[in-house]
Amino acid sequence: METLVDSGRVRIQRIISDSHCSPEEFWYDQAESEFVLLLEGSAALRFEGEDEIVLLKQGDWVDIPAHVRHRVEWTDPKQKTVWLAVFY
Repeated sequence: METLVDSGRVRIQRIISDSHCSPEEFWYDQAESEFVLLLEGSAALRFEGEDEIVLLKQGDWVDIPAHVRHRVEWTDPKQKTVWLAVFY
């Protein structure tokens, strides 16, 4: 994880995942909203209370409102997955 910009109101990070998934029973529950753009690789996100998994491939994005609990189900096992995350 590398912070590219941090203005105090907006933080932009580049995140590189290598076959990453969230630990069992772990949910992200962030005070900030998060816009995520997948630059390379692929990934799957799960949102609490939703049956469907959100599949992301290169160029896909998702905007996650603050306090919406979510987790990373998996990232590409064959290549690194690169995310651009904007917290606001």
